[in-house]
Order: sequence, then structure tokens, then C-alpha cells
Amino acid sequence: MRARTTTLAALAASLLLAAAVQAQAPLSFRVISPIFGQLVAFAMPSRFAAVFENTRGGHYIREAVLKGETPERWTQMITVTGEKGMTLTPGSSPEMFAGTMAGGFKSACPDSFAARPLGETRFGRFEGFVAVIGCGRIDSGPTRHSETTLLITLKGTSDYYTIQWAERGPESDEPPVNDISWQARLRDLSPIDLCPIMPGEAAPYPSCLNKS
Repeated sequence: MRARTTTLAALAASLLLAAAVQAQAPLSFRVISPIFGQLVAFAMPSRFAAVFENTRGGHYIREAVLKGETPERWTQMITVTGEKGMTLTPGSSPEMFAGTMAGGFKSACPDSFAARPLGETRFGRFEGFVAVIGCGRIDSGPTRHSETTLLITLKGTSDYYTIQWAERGPESDEPPVNDISWQARLRDLSPIDLCPIMPGEAAPYPSCLNKS
């Protein structure tokens, strides 16, 4: 009986320790990246890990997927992009930029495309626009599926940026763009901000980190 009591006590202690470690584990971490003319800052959920990054000419992209998934096979992906010098384009706005990206989505699934604008907003002192867009049926990837994306566009000092949180699911007549969970994901990514790149400052970029 004593051995069993000792075993139960050890198990209880182990569970309490695991719970304490889990409680201490952050749900997200602050990501601050120099992308062209500014630092892009937001909260990255801890269950994601970066799997791809590339800069080609005036276009930057970085992709993160759930830990254990790959760039080819994923269920959720957070993508950050930058378009260098795009604010110089006459008539450009975060809403128009979001519309251009939505048009690219629609061309991939004209029969099952859906969109829900969440509206203009500001991230710090910078203009932005938020929408949910998606395809009910799309053939990219290993199997046919639906793909829905929370799309955030930001107009920087000279460049445009996006933060996108995409999710794949079973194919359907239209994607679940009206699901209220997308509003929660916007909160999960916040605070979102753009900061100036300070000469000589290195990661973790305290001038921007201290703004959060």
C-alpha cells in the first residue's frame, strides 16, 4: 500500500509540474522583422514555426505553419509579405491592395469564392484594411480542399505589407468567411505595428519591442 501511495504521490507531483510548465509557456511571442524600409511587428502564436523565407527583387515572403507540418502539407499557415515602394503607386490604398489579392484568390476558384470585408483600421499610426477571403474548392496542394484567409494589409512609409492567416479544410460550396473565429485570430496577432529601422540596432529591436 505504501508503494502505491508513493507512486500516486509521484504521479500527482509530475502532473502538477507539467501543468506549471504549460502555464508558463507563452501562447505567443513577439515577431519583429526588418522588411525593406521598416520593422514589421506582430504576435506569432507559439504553435507556429517558420518554414520558408525569400526575397526576390521588391517582393518579400515568409511562411510559418503549425509545428510538425510542412510548406507542402499544412492545415494552417501565417504568411508575411512586403512589396517594396508600392506606396508610390498612384491611388494605392490598403483596401485596393486587399482587393488585388482577393482577385488573385477569385481567379483560382471563380465558382466558390467568397469575401467578407472587416473594414479599414489603423495599426499604430499606419493605415490598414482587414478582410476574410477564400475558396470553397481549390486544387492547389496534395488534395482538393477549401482555403480561407484572414488578410491584413498595411500601408507603410514607402512599402506595403500583409499578414495572412490561412486555414485549409474540406471542400465546400463556399468558404466559412463569416465564422467569428477570424475576429479572434485578428486579436491573437495583435498588437500589429510598423516601426522605423534604427541605425545600428540589432534583434530583438528594443526600440520597437518596447512599443508593444
